[in-house]
Amino acid sequence: MSALYPWQSHDWQTLLRDRARLPHALLLTGPAGIGKQRFAERLAQLLLCEAPQQNEPCGECEGCRWFLAGNHPDYRLLTPAEAEEDEDGKTRRKQPVIPVDAIRELEDFVNLTSHRRGLRVTIVTPAEAMNVAAANAFLKTLEEPPSGAVFILVAHHWRRLLPTIRSRCRQFPLAMPDARAASAWLEGQGVVNPQLHLAHTGGAPLAALEDAGASWLAQRTELLGHLANPAALDVIGVAQTLDKQKLDAALVIDWLQKWGHDIVSLGLSGKVRYYPDWRDDLQRLSVRATALLDWQKTLLDARKLAHHPLNARLVYESLLFAYLDGLRGKGGKRSG
Repeated sequence: MSALYPWQSHDWQTLLRDRARLPHALLLTGPAGIGKQRFAERLAQLLLCEAPQQNEPCGECEGCRWFLAGNHPDYRLLTPAEAEEDEDGKTRRKQPVIPVDAIRELEDFVNLTSHRRGLRVTIVTPAEAMNVAAANAFLKTLEEPPSGAVFILVAHHWRRLLPTIRSRCRQFPLAMPDARAASAWLEGQGVVNPQLHLAHTGGAPLAALEDAGASWLAQRTELLGHLANPAALDVIGVAQTLDKQKLDAALVIDWLQKWGHDIVSLGLSGKVRYYPDWRDDLQRLSVRATALLDWQKTLLDARKLAHHPLNARLVYESLLFAYLDGLRGKGGKRSG
């Protein structure tokens, strides 16, 4: 278990100012890529530490050793399954959901007596990945929490959680680091031009680190090049290429959303948030800013369905045609 990120010390001190009054259910919120899970894991280690020192886990007791080895009997981490094998033994992407079976197994865990005569700590991340059945089952556990059970929920999009779950948690938003602190940390990780990667990811340093070393940088640059030159945009060809590259549809839609955001933002306020390296092209297209508002709504709808087993090529075609229609002032949506 690594230490907290440099920008998290203030939040840590604020949360633990009155450690004795920590709730049995804590909801950590904030954008993806700012280190919420590490914060949650550090807190879990502290709660399970048998000799804490000034609100820090000692790192040496048996509880800490078990936690650091990943096998503490009083700790559970619930995350979505990333992949599964089909009947041919090939790995395929699975919808990122925490199923109800995982919550039922958790119920057995939280109702057991602690192995170390202390707390039983569960992290659920991202909490909004619980499907409807899982969320309802989890709600029952929160309504009548067993003695000694502590739940730490991590949410990138906390509004997607059931209001009844939110109401039974103490929400604690983690701060986005300022640009200077984030850039300094990224430079320490060997990232060249950290400000640009921070822009690409909306200021989230962990996402910026991933952005700097991603295998798909060339594919994103190629796509943005096509978007920058709509008069020559071959929708069918670009959609086929994206499909063959087997990129995550949610990732591609995210690129499109950021492109649309910057066009609209430039046209209405003169500001670029995500792609400052494409400012000249975005500026040229920003005269059609208001015409792309409907396209942004289309992208938002597509993002919600990105993890469903849809035909990615047809989705890309529909979104790219809608982009051209918006720029031409035609509006409307095309069906995939």
